[in-house]
Order: sequence, then C-alpha cells, then structure tokens
Amino acid sequence: MVTLSSMSQPAPTKQERNGRLSADDWAQAALDLIAEQGVAAVAVEPLARRLGVTKGSFYWHFPSRDALLVAALERWEKVEQETVFGQLEPIPDPRQRLRSLFHLVAHEVKSHVIYSELLKALDHPAVQPVIGRVSERRLDYLTASFRQAGLSRTDAQHRARLLYAAYVGFLQLNLQLHQTRMQHDEFEAYVEHMMATLIPSS
Repeated sequence: MVTLSSMSQPAPTKQERNGRLSADDWAQAALDLIAEQGVAAVAVEPLARRLGVTKGSFYWHFPSRDALLVAALERWEKVEQETVFGQLEPIPDPRQRLRSLFHLVAHEVKSHVIYSELLKALDHPAVQPVIGRVSERRLDYLTASFRQAGLSRTDAQHRARLLYAAYVGFLQLNLQLHQTRMQHDEFEAYVEHMMATLIPSS
C-alpha cells in the first residue's frame, strides 16, 4: 500500500534496487545503533547516512521505523538463538554443555550490550515480547540442562533462575552503572567461580 509518507520519500536508486543493500543490512545497522545509543536512537535518516544510501532504500524494504525495529529485534533473537544454542547442541554431556555455555556467553560482549539496552526499553511494545520470548527460552534451556545434570525439577528451576538473575545483574553493574570492565584475569576467575558454584559436580 502506498502511503503519504512513502510517497514523500526519495525513490531508491537503481543500485539500491539491484540488491546492494538488503533488509537484513538495515536490520543489522539498526542493531549496531541500538548497541551504541539505545532503542530510541533508531531512526531512518541517521541509518541512511551510516549506510551511505538514500531514505528511498529504506522505504523499499520497510513501511515505517517501527517495522525496521521489529525486524532488527527479530534478527537479534534469531542470531542469538542460533549462535548460542546451535553451538551447544552437539555437546552430549550436560555439565560440559553448561561449561561451554558459560564460556560462550561470557565473551559475547556485543550481545550483552544490546540486551542491556533492550532492558532499558521494556516499555516499548516491540521490545517487551522479544525480551519475554528470549528470557523464557533461556530459562527453559537452563532448567533442562540442570535437570539432565542430575538436579530435581524444582532445584533445576531454582538454579536456572539464580544463574539468569546473576547474568542480568552482572550486566546491570557493568553496563548501566558504567563500571569499568574487569581485567581479563579477574573476569576469567569470576566466570570459573560461577561455574564451580552453579554447575553440579556430579
């Protein structure tokens, strides 16, 4: 459907129509901007300047800024799921899988930054359902892994909540309170302490 807003925008150039810039490119650029400046910073004009294209390229792919934000969040959710859970799926031993999860998540810095920025924007109607789905999926995965590691259903649920709360709390301390990042050795020791504390030994 043609809207007044889309009619007023410059048409995409021939180069842009030929696929030099995809909807995924716009979604990834929006995610990069969220990581740097937060959800409120996502806007068509600065993204077009960043990508070196006209606003017509944007309207070739999306009807509105909100549609772009939804696409960006869906991309983050999909890539996050594939990156984390996809890499862990082949590991048969649940304790080793949990250890690998700790190591993998501990070093995914950009994903942490994006997640923290999304937590600040939970009142946005596009953000809340994504955070809800991601958090529920992560808790379910942790609970299942702790169950496979020998914990009872109740203990596995408690351990999963404790671990996830520690993760979110760590992000709050380091990102929202603007604390300096730990030195490498200190951070690695912290991760090892968390694993020794939370992963069942047998």
